Amino acid sequence: MKLLLYPHGGSGNHGCEAIVRSTLKIMPAGATLFSNKPDEDRRYGLEAICTLRVAQAPLSRFTVEYWKAFIHHRLGDKEAFDRASFRPIFQEATPDHYALSIGGDNYCYGVPAFIYLVNKHLRKQGIKTILWGCSVEPEAIKGDMLDDLRSYTHIFARESITYEAMKRNGIAQVSLFPDPAFLLNRTDLPLPEGFAAGNTVGINVSPMIIGHEGTAGMTLLNYKKLVRHIINITDMQVALIPHVVWSHNDDRKPLQLLYDEFKETGRVVLIDDHNAEELKGFIARCRFLVAARTHASIAAYSTQVPTLVMGYSVKARGIARDLFGNEEHYVLPVQSLQQEDDLVNGFQWLQAHEEEIRQHYRTFMPDYLAKALQAGQLLQTL
Repeated sequence: MKLLLYPHGGSGNHGCEAIVRSTLKIMPAGATLFSNKPDEDRRYGLEAICTLRVAQAPLSRFTVEYWKAFIHHRLGDKEAFDRASFRPIFQEATPDHYALSIGGDNYCYGVPAFIYLVNKHLRKQGIKTILWGCSVEPEAIKGDMLDDLRSYTHIFARESITYEAMKRNGIAQVSLFPDPAFLLNRTDLPLPEGFAAGNTVGINVSPMIIGHEGTAGMTLLNYKKLVRHIINITDMQVALIPHVVWSHNDDRKPLQLLYDEFKETGRVVLIDDHNAEELKGFIARCRFLVAARTHASIAAYSTQVPTLVMGYSVKARGIARDLFGNEEHYVLPVQSLQQEDDLVNGFQWLQAHEEEIRQHYRTFMPDYLAKALQAGQLLQTL
């Protein structure tokens, strides 16, 4: 089996990197990754496990491809130039390939027009398209999106809210499996000074959740109150852990603000950027995690770290519901923050139920991880 993986924004989002790594662990087949930022993927070591290709290639006016697209566009083909830019994917694809759309939440942020375009032309070439490890907001499943979803050979939903919404909308070729990143390997690097293994609270915050807050400034205010609470009330250390480091969406920026405020206490450490497996190694050695990024929380869940997610979308709610039976106390919607101690209150509940959560992990997680492997078995039968 040959795999084409697309669309991939780049491994500076270590959730995207985690999906690629764990997918190729589940399906150790020859794979080509079509990426928006292949240089970024090389920086984090993905060229060791797959072939890297740029997803879109620029069109020069001095090429045959440009003038073909120009003529088709003048004749009314509005997609001609966009289609030509994605020619690296179309030129590589053969009917022997499975094309895995791996973005996870690419259908959660408006209209994914370029995904529709690539899917349509891959299907015209006789390529089987698979939507892999996805979450989709239920109210978005309509119109062009519904038509595109119905045209996949198969869809692997990563949580039950998405799965049930697709079923309600008449999408029959859908299965429910955990996000493949639950199977991501971990690499344990030496811990920095100030990181107490098993007695550190990992904290991840992102510009993304700040952008979804209902009251301006309330998110960082809650995080500051939480760090102060941990320092003043407990004997635990705090590790600030980034999971996305893109210039336009960089976790290190809000984390640096937290670090600057509390660094003089000697109780807070700021973790540097690392690849996804190394970040999982840091998260796994925390006692608790408070996370904004989905794949930071998945790294914690899969290593049995009690976790509170500051969520804003279906993916956080759905994954927590599947793990614990409901999302209450495990997901705090950022839009719901009204008081500066909301996050402290959520964390205190997590502390009070620490052993109960750990016992649930011990009994539940082995079968859940085994099910993630079964997704690869189903894919081979398609």
